[in-house]
Amino acid sequence: MNLLTVDGLAAVTNVLDLAGVFASALLGGAVARSMDFDLFGFLVVGFVSGLGGGMLRDVLLQDGPPVALTDPLYVPVAVAGALVAFFVSFSERGWDRLFTFLDAAVIGFWAVVGVQRTFDAGLEWPAAIIMGTITAVGGGVGRDLLLRRVPAVFGGNALYASVAVAASAVMVGASALGSPTIGIVAAVVLSLLLRWGAVRWGWGLPNGRNWQPQSQLASLLRRGRGRGRTPRPVRPGAARLLRRPGQRAGAGGVHTGSIRIDSVHTGTLPVTPDQPHPVEHGED
Repeated sequence: MNLLTVDGLAAVTNVLDLAGVFASALLGGAVARSMDFDLFGFLVVGFVSGLGGGMLRDVLLQDGPPVALTDPLYVPVAVAGALVAFFVSFSERGWDRLFTFLDAAVIGFWAVVGVQRTFDAGLEWPAAIIMGTITAVGGGVGRDLLLRRVPAVFGGNALYASVAVAASAVMVGASALGSPTIGIVAAVVLSLLLRWGAVRWGWGLPNGRNWQPQSQLASLLRRGRGRGRTPRPVRPGAARLLRRPGQRAGAGGVHTGSIRIDSVHTGTLPVTPDQPHPVEHGED
C-alpha cells in the first residue's frame, strides 16, 4: 500500500535529493578542511561532491537537462553546505561522528532518489539499481578523483558502494510491491545500519590479495607435505665438486650461508668476483 500520492512521492524525492546535496557538500567541505584548502577550494569540492552523482545520473538517463541546472535550489544548497563546513569548526571527534552519520544518510537518500528518477524515466529495475548506486556514490568518486585519491568505493575501506546497492534493491523491491513509501523508509534505515556497522566493526568485501582460493589451497598443500620432513644431509663429496682444481678444503671460493661459487656461472646463480684475501707474512 502506497501512503503517498504521485505528487507527494515526487515532493519527498525532491526533499531527499536536496538533503543529500547539502549533506554531501558538507562532507566535501570537511575533506577540503582536512587538506587546508581556501574558500574557493571548499566551494569547488563541495559542488562536485554534492552535485556530481545526480548530474551523472541525469546525463545517463537522457531525460532532459540535469535537475541541478534546471532547479534554482540545487546550486545554492550545495554552496550552503560547503560554507557551513568552512565557517563552522568541529572537534575531530565531532567531525568523525557527523561524517559517519551524514555519509550513511546520503547513501540512503540518493539511492531512493536514483531509483525513483529511473522509474520516472520509464526504465526497468536493473537500470534503477544501477542509477541508484551511481547517484549515491558518484559525487564521492568525483571528489576523490579531483583530489587525486583512490575512490573509497574501490575497496580498502568499510562497506560503501555495497550499501548503496542494497538500499537501491530494497527501494526497487518495495516499488514492485506497490509500496514505495515503505521502500523509502526501509532503504534509508538499512543504509544507516549497514554503513554504521561497517564503520564500527570494519565490515568489508574481500580483496584480490586475500581472496585467492587456488593460491591458498596450494600453500596449505605445500605446508602439509613439508610437515614431518627432516632436511637432507649434505653428501660428503658435494662440497668437493664445487672446489677449483687444486684448492684445499676451507680455502676461499665456496661459502655456505650466502652461496658463492667462484668462476662458475649458471642460469640461476650470480657470478661474484673473487675477493682478495689478506696474506699473512710470517717471520723468516
